[in-house]
Amino acid sequence: MRKIYFIALLLLCGNLYGQGLPGLGAGTTPNNKPILHGKNWVAITGKPLGATAGAAIFHQGGNAVDAACAMIAATSTMWDVLSWGGETQALIYNPHTKKVIAINALGYAPTGATVDFFKSQGMNNPPQYGPLAATTPGTPGGIMTMLAEYGTMSLEQILKPSMELAKGYPIEAQTANAIEAQKAKIKDWPYSKKIFLPHLGKEREAPEAGEIFVQEDLYQMLSKLVEAERNALKGSKSRKEAIYAAYDRFYKGDIAKEIVRGTREQGGLFTEADLANWKVKIEEPLHVNYKGIDVYKLQEWTQGPALLQSLNILENFDLKTMGYNSANYIHTLYQAMNLAFADRDFYYGDPAYVKSPMKGLLSKEYAKARAKLIGDMNDPKITAGDPYPYQGGTNPYLDILKKNQTKVASLSPGQINSTLDEQFISDFQSGTTSMETADAEGWVVSVTPSGGWIPAVVAGNTGVGLSQRMQSFVLDENLSPYNLPEPGKRPRVTLTPSLALKDGKPLLAFAVQGGDSQDQNLLQFFLNIVEFEMDVQEGTEAPNFNSYQMQSSFGDHEIRPGAIVLRKDTPEWISKELAKKGYSLEFWNKTSGPINAIWFDWKHSTFWGGSSDYGDDYGIAW
Repeated sequence: MRKIYFIALLLLCGNLYGQGLPGLGAGTTPNNKPILHGKNWVAITGKPLGATAGAAIFHQGGNAVDAACAMIAATSTMWDVLSWGGETQALIYNPHTKKVIAINALGYAPTGATVDFFKSQGMNNPPQYGPLAATTPGTPGGIMTMLAEYGTMSLEQILKPSMELAKGYPIEAQTANAIEAQKAKIKDWPYSKKIFLPHLGKEREAPEAGEIFVQEDLYQMLSKLVEAERNALKGSKSRKEAIYAAYDRFYKGDIAKEIVRGTREQGGLFTEADLANWKVKIEEPLHVNYKGIDVYKLQEWTQGPALLQSLNILENFDLKTMGYNSANYIHTLYQAMNLAFADRDFYYGDPAYVKSPMKGLLSKEYAKARAKLIGDMNDPKITAGDPYPYQGGTNPYLDILKKNQTKVASLSPGQINSTLDEQFISDFQSGTTSMETADAEGWVVSVTPSGGWIPAVVAGNTGVGLSQRMQSFVLDENLSPYNLPEPGKRPRVTLTPSLALKDGKPLLAFAVQGGDSQDQNLLQFFLNIVEFEMDVQEGTEAPNFNSYQMQSSFGDHEIRPGAIVLRKDTPEWISKELAKKGYSLEFWNKTSGPINAIWFDWKHSTFWGGSSDYGDDYGIAW
């Protein structure tokens, strides 16, 4: 009997941390949340009320794009680690063209935002908070462009849930407590203080959990967008033209004027021309093929291609044989991610200003060369490679690259910091939200909107909280000559929605919150599904790990070589083996932001939705 029990225990441990045992089949592991099964549609996002907004639009006959737009608007209104002055980026699968579309609605640096300007202010990096941290608002333009080009409903219809929320909704504890924790900063900005601190002078100045939180200025701003659309429709404009009339009112009309006035009053740099000249870009996404699956990401103004690079590198290893979350598996993924992220740190930026060598970076030959650098021990001195020869070119920044390589190679063990302090972790994992939608017609949307999180500067009497995305620029060309600020340039951001297609049809839509950890967690989730045959909910809840051997995109852009965070239930023998390989280990109860995903069951023509148990994220399917 003891022998049988021991064998069963070994099989269980093998399933969790060794061989994977995919033959057991999907659904055998008990999940903390149920799978969302749908025939008609799925809506998943960062807050239950946000998912409810998407469900309401679906029930009115909207498609997945309509629902996604309503969910972005609702979560922005709820300050779910973003607001209306933040940024939106999306991947959309169009069932009629069978193509994936990329939406770039990231704001850019305003007039006067240069390296010299920030250094003249005594800064080594752009600030994390305040009016000088703000790029121009992108989310309103992103919502309206997506809706106009690929949706079916009016702006008024998709804004109705967010307008109801702006008139007053029971605020959640997470947001209410974040306001209370940040109230000292919020008091620096008069328009923010007016909205966020309704109980000034009392012990708790923020709203209480469950209290009705009212945003009258934001409601009036949204009403102006609806008014502009209505007037255009009365003037015989088409649905699309009417939505763009609202777009123009936000970026060129009275709303823009108030945003600029209110921002400059508080020390910001915005001009009316900055808003008027900004445009949403509809782009071609980047993609690679991993074992017959086409994986799509946004261009290199996001960190998304790092996941594609990681997959190219990992194709050179037999991951399944290593076993799920074995020490060798974790080590191999950690090293592959470090190689990809070292390239991200140096080469990624706004391609409209400095063209990154993406052809070389995403080539299979370059990936093979990078894979050969992975040995048996952690390499704390990994730096960016040179992909230019793999696209038939010459590296224009070879001198900087070689200088960095020489500097890192000369570091002594005592000069390499692999410890994790609270502020570094907070900056590294700065959250956002994500949303996934799909419908029976075939539309699929994956979005990772962000920006304007608490504490946010509110732009005058608009209720619009401004982005903090300027901090993702660097001021030192040795860190990245591709990501230096200048007016009109977009910073390289962490935001990274994902779509995967197989045989030309959607297989997975997936995204996660969590700053620089996003593509680490998404890579592991994708491999959970593809290599270890987990179902979508198992894949979102499964143990993962985080590397900190790449520059933080926030704060001081620091790096912690060899630092790794594992889930607390990691077996001791795996921890010991990783320590022997040179890793500095920490253990947490939860090691990922909330992963949201949809898996497409083409055998039964249904949807499987997954949302991890790591946060407030929630979904609804029908």
